[in-house]
Amino acid sequence: MHSCLITGATGTVGQAIVRELLREPIERICIFSRDEHKQHEMQQAIEDPERRLRYFLGDVRDRSRLDRALSHVQYVIHAAALKHVSAAEFNPFECVQTNVMGTQNVLEACIDADVSGALLISTDKAVNPTTLYGATKLCAERLFLAAGAYAGATPVKFGVIRLGNIAFSRGSVIPKWLGLIARGVRRVPVTDPECTRYWITAEDAARAVLLRLRAMLGGECVRPAMPAYRLGDLALAMGVEMEITGLGPGERLHEDGSENAPRMTLGQLREEIFE
Repeated sequence: MHSCLITGATGTVGQAIVRELLREPIERICIFSRDEHKQHEMQQAIEDPERRLRYFLGDVRDRSRLDRALSHVQYVIHAAALKHVSAAEFNPFECVQTNVMGTQNVLEACIDADVSGALLISTDKAVNPTTLYGATKLCAERLFLAAGAYAGATPVKFGVIRLGNIAFSRGSVIPKWLGLIARGVRRVPVTDPECTRYWITAEDAARAVLLRLRAMLGGECVRPAMPAYRLGDLALAMGVEMEITGLGPGERLHEDGSENAPRMTLGQLREEIFE
């Protein structure tokens, strides 16, 4: 792999992918995102003495900017998305424009640029979706999985990888609760102690994404093996009491198959969170 462009690269998983790629003899990594402040923070956080990182300000809604950024790019990882479930419910068309129309822009730009392969990072919430966010990611998956036929004779491989909840990602439950604990709060809001969610660290997610990118045949949708945890167990592992709030609109007790996945113990959760 001589070059790779990552949309939404300033996010938690995107940055982890960049760190993994910098360990390899890759010539160029293109960071494509729309937030200049996050790009500035990323430049301060990730050392790049060989100047292999290229920072592009741009939005996946802007097809012409994608065309420019994809010049001489070999592989694309499409991670850009509006991900907050509640924000998507109140701003549905914004979510559609980024997650669906933006994805179509990405795959069309990949075809026109003759990239070797493009991988969409999706979510377990795309399975039998109950929220607008999940529905838009399902649409994005279908677009990528049909893109091989859409590309015609252009030999671009398209694939999808579904990830679960990314531990410690911005806005997720663990940093929220840790923030409350730091302020002296001992009782945290829990929708339902029996809720199960998949667990994967950003580092493991990045390795799974790059492994899938290299092994991609085209037209497949895969999900790496991930353990699951109960929200109640997470609260116990963090030593906090629970204030039961009930499931929010469209929120599920279990994500696809998470209730049957190998369950993390309290000891494992404590080790992951505090050590």
